[in-house]
Amino acid sequence: MAEAEAMQLKEEGNQHFQLQDYKAATKSYSQALKLTKDKALLATLYRNRAACGLKTESYVQAASDASRAIDINSSDIKALYRRCQALEHLGKLDQAFKDVQRCATLEPQNQSFQETLRRLNTSIQEKLRVQFSTDSRVQTMFEILLDRNSEADKLEKAANNLIVLSREEAGAERIFQNNGMALLMQLLDTKRPELMLAAVRTLSGMCSSHRARATAILHAVRIDRICSLMAVESEEMSLAVCNLLQAIIDALSGEDKQEHRGKEEALVLDSKKDLKQITNHLLDMLVSKKVSGQGRDQALNLLNKNVPRKDLAIHDNSRTIYVVDNGLRKILKVVGQVPDLPSCLPLTDNTRMLASILINKLYDDLRCDPERDHFRKICEEYITGTFDPQDMDKNVIAIQTVSGILQGPFDLGNQLLGLKGVMEMMVALCGSERETDQLVAVEALIHASTKLSRATFIITNGVSLLKEIYKTTKNEKIKIRALVGLCKLGSAGGTDYALRQFAEGSTEKLAKQCRKWLCNASIDTRTRKWAVEGLAYLTLDADVKDDFVQDIPALQAMFELAKASTPDKTILYSVATTLVNCTNSYDVKEVIPELVQLAKFSKQHVPEEHPKDKKDFVDMRVKRLLKAGVTSALVCMVKADNAILTDQTKELLARVFLALCDNPKDRGTIVAQGGGKALIPLALEGTDVGKVKAAHALAKIAAVSNPDIGVSTPSALLNTQRDGLQNYEALLGLTNLSGRSDKLRKKIFKEKALPDIENYMFENHDQLRQAATECMCNMVVNKEVQERFLADGNDRLKLVVLLCGEDDDKLQNAAAGALAMLTASHKKLCFKMTEVTTQWLEILQRLCLHDRLSVQHRGLVIAYNLLAADAELAKKLVESELLEILTVVGKQEPDEKRAAVVQTARECLVKCMDYGFIKPVS
Repeated sequence: MAEAEAMQLKEEGNQHFQLQDYKAATKSYSQALKLTKDKALLATLYRNRAACGLKTESYVQAASDASRAIDINSSDIKALYRRCQALEHLGKLDQAFKDVQRCATLEPQNQSFQETLRRLNTSIQEKLRVQFSTDSRVQTMFEILLDRNSEADKLEKAANNLIVLSREEAGAERIFQNNGMALLMQLLDTKRPELMLAAVRTLSGMCSSHRARATAILHAVRIDRICSLMAVESEEMSLAVCNLLQAIIDALSGEDKQEHRGKEEALVLDSKKDLKQITNHLLDMLVSKKVSGQGRDQALNLLNKNVPRKDLAIHDNSRTIYVVDNGLRKILKVVGQVPDLPSCLPLTDNTRMLASILINKLYDDLRCDPERDHFRKICEEYITGTFDPQDMDKNVIAIQTVSGILQGPFDLGNQLLGLKGVMEMMVALCGSERETDQLVAVEALIHASTKLSRATFIITNGVSLLKEIYKTTKNEKIKIRALVGLCKLGSAGGTDYALRQFAEGSTEKLAKQCRKWLCNASIDTRTRKWAVEGLAYLTLDADVKDDFVQDIPALQAMFELAKASTPDKTILYSVATTLVNCTNSYDVKEVIPELVQLAKFSKQHVPEEHPKDKKDFVDMRVKRLLKAGVTSALVCMVKADNAILTDQTKELLARVFLALCDNPKDRGTIVAQGGGKALIPLALEGTDVGKVKAAHALAKIAAVSNPDIGVSTPSALLNTQRDGLQNYEALLGLTNLSGRSDKLRKKIFKEKALPDIENYMFENHDQLRQAATECMCNMVVNKEVQERFLADGNDRLKLVVLLCGEDDDKLQNAAAGALAMLTASHKKLCFKMTEVTTQWLEILQRLCLHDRLSVQHRGLVIAYNLLAADAELAKKLVESELLEILTVVGKQEPDEKRAAVVQTARECLVKCMDYGFIKPVS
């Protein structure tokens, strides 16, 4: 019984195989294998399952099954050939060659075996040639690098060649196998910067996408040595070691997205211990005095990138919990560093901001209130534990820590401001005679007044304090910070004209002083950054932004600060905010007149719009910004390091780009200055709002200018979740793209934008439907799109035919164009057109009589395509009123405008004569 059932399952498997359902065939063969002990049948089943493995690209399984069939019958020629194919795909060419050699011995006349034998022989020879040449190249390069007498240019060339070789899988493996690790360790011991850098970059290439090698390298070089290399002063070396560590982390955590098979998977069972060790060493680096500012920044960058979850849908946040428990105090120590104190760790301009960003990311990654309470308690204990009535330095550090947290998770910072003694200590430090104390206190007040509720508390307590400092201090650094504090408090009413905090003209005076400092190149960059921060608040006032965009030197000074490669990159957010304010690209709540009347009646406050916030003024400001070179500044900002360019900053940049693209005349200039390409990463990464704004700006650009900039992401332009205007412009952009080349049409089709385009062809909104149909008119040139129209069981062609019968000229034009191209490409579609609706002939006649010549011409082309497709179909058309229409049009005098129409009608009549349905009149 079991043998009979096994035979039946084998037959079922064969039927599935013929129907190309290889998974079902594999299942049938596997079930049959459990039921039989007959050796001949077992060999057949294994052989057949190997064939399924080849079809589904499961080459390891295919080779294994073929081997089992060969174990039963060593002369099984099919099993031998299938194993040969599987081994070839797995890269085991020498074993594959042996199998096909046996096949050729058993059947010398088989051309397929002879061809495979020749091909494998060539591949093996090439592999050996590359291998031996690679081995000798590796050896030669190491000899040059380790020879103290080598010339400088030879050294540089050898180092670069080694790096390039390590980035190829074969090269990396040869270096690893040929004692490369020991030689690279020797390079690291030379203490020569250029050789150490080459060794680090080579190791980085070898780790990439290979867990086993990454683990071996981590254990050979040791994490403490890697971290000590990252701790050096050299920015280039620090960054190279950071990239090495990132490559190791990616390989160990599986972020490299590589499939690991066989031995590679078995070699590395668990990498959690190694990852935890890396995390511990990075946290220790944060508080070590031996670590340079660059090294500390890179350690923070690695923690920022690898600890918080990349997707909040992933439940496991154990890495964040571990870092909070074991490293939060260390991160708080970095945030609380005061550069002017003797105890300060080595820092760069970005270190404290990177630490604030890490605190923010860790806090956001917590899943529940108990986790957030635990986080807050650690912060409270650290700050209260730092306060010391006898040591002013410790008090300054405590306030600096609060200030840093306020730049991260603001709600947590706000809770910490309520701690006993914090606000009192801020006030006390403001009154201190020491410059450092005043600087820290003023900065803390600035960060504390971010929200209106907190700002009102400080208006009553801190404004007089800030004014006093501003008037009395002679130190420019403190003066500018006090000014920013006043700017921030002065803008607490936002864009509401009626909620001005200060007297008329005060904000303009503050802004003028900020602009003056901004233009003063003799002031250090960090201090000028505060001037931009002040403008970020003051430009909520329309008078201030109008004055600012007219001050070209101030604008260009701000752009230069944003473009600079080395300074404090935290300025990006302030610059982006200022530009959002100047272009009015922030969200504005819709004012409902009825509610305004109700508010006035109940004596509630009603927000007022400033006269200079009207569209004419905004358009003028945008023109001035473009003239001053805002686009090139934005492009540089988009290219900034990802840790500094936060998602919120990206959203602000996308808002500015969208405002700049509003006028079609300006879009060409924006593209010419690199704005189009800069928008692509903004459309793919960031907040949901930011991605929508960037995609909308891309759509505006793609709709009217050279569409090459949109090549990377055509599908990002269109999204049914967005509003009508955005998708209308997206459709115009896609129309422009699809009319450019078949390569772009294929890309749009491949990225599955076609269903959305079809969806808008059903839309009730006339403009959206027209734009979608125009886009489809371009898309139908593509063969894959034509195949969708040819497929049975859909109404795509019916929709296009019915759209040809609509009253809207533009819609008819687009639909008739699509139908003309479809009927010209496939005869089957000509027949299908006559079957999809009974109104097809009436619609065609209307097109051929249309007042608009372009529509009439397309209608006549459709008629010609139908006539040319088939004699029976042509007869049906001739027996209708269409013949009369063609005759009338064909008899007209072909002037310049009507030439194409008359010519096409005459070609239709000639076709009818060819069939013999009509005769020429002499």
